[in-house]
Amino acid sequence: MSQKAQKPQQAAFMGIEWAGRKVSIEYQWIAQDRPDAPLIIFLHEGLGSVAMWKNFPLQLCQAAGCRGLVYSRPGYGRSTPRAAEEAWGLDFMHRQALEVLPSLLDALGIDGAVQRPWLFGHSDGGSIALLYAATYSERIAGAVVLAPHILVEDVSVSSIHQSRTAYLETDLRQRLARYHDDPDSAFWGWNDIWLKPAFKHWSIEKEISTIRCPLLAIQGQNDEYGTLAQIHGISAHVPHTELLELPGCGHSPHRDKPEQLITAVTGFMHRHL
Repeated sequence: MSQKAQKPQQAAFMGIEWAGRKVSIEYQWIAQDRPDAPLIIFLHEGLGSVAMWKNFPLQLCQAAGCRGLVYSRPGYGRSTPRAAEEAWGLDFMHRQALEVLPSLLDALGIDGAVQRPWLFGHSDGGSIALLYAATYSERIAGAVVLAPHILVEDVSVSSIHQSRTAYLETDLRQRLARYHDDPDSAFWGWNDIWLKPAFKHWSIEKEISTIRCPLLAIQGQNDEYGTLAQIHGISAHVPHTELLELPGCGHSPHRDKPEQLITAVTGFMHRHL
């Protein structure tokens, strides 16, 4: 693939209808002027946004010779915040995968029947990528998931409790305000639902068994939000999954091990182009 240097475009906004109202989605293109290049769609973590990816999407797209689409889900970044009374349900990741993402792709004119994109999802974004792939395997070239969740573990709940304490007692809110117009929308939308007692029973293990596209599942061996049971569980339900365990790596491989991650992802994509 080409190594031609690219720069991301300025963030733009697209309106879609979702949850009974029109919401504005912040998005950013990388190498939009190369329409024939493969497209990678980046799906951020539970407290992520376009800006929180920093330079990683650009670095991966340059290494892989791809275009990129990065966007902030409703409630995050510069996208429309949650309404004050809006509480997300246990199916919030399903709704992002099966309602928001398809609507955004339609609005941007991305047709998986014409050119199938790759999905690249981190944490909650990895789970969203798995759910999309389970329903629309034939419309994507493949998926790469970093530290995805397919069930709720005690270590996840414990770390999210710690995040709640940090948000209330440290400067975490101020730090998140650099990346989100409404940090309370981003934080409480994510934190409240993960700490609901009923959410402990959340699982997508059955849904993902229908995934037919190429799949690479990656997790750090020191992930503070989940154990290796997550990606091993994916492999058990989707036997063709390729696994990568990263030693000395926490919940964010793109920050902890970017070079190793880029090498693995570009190799995976080359094998399945």
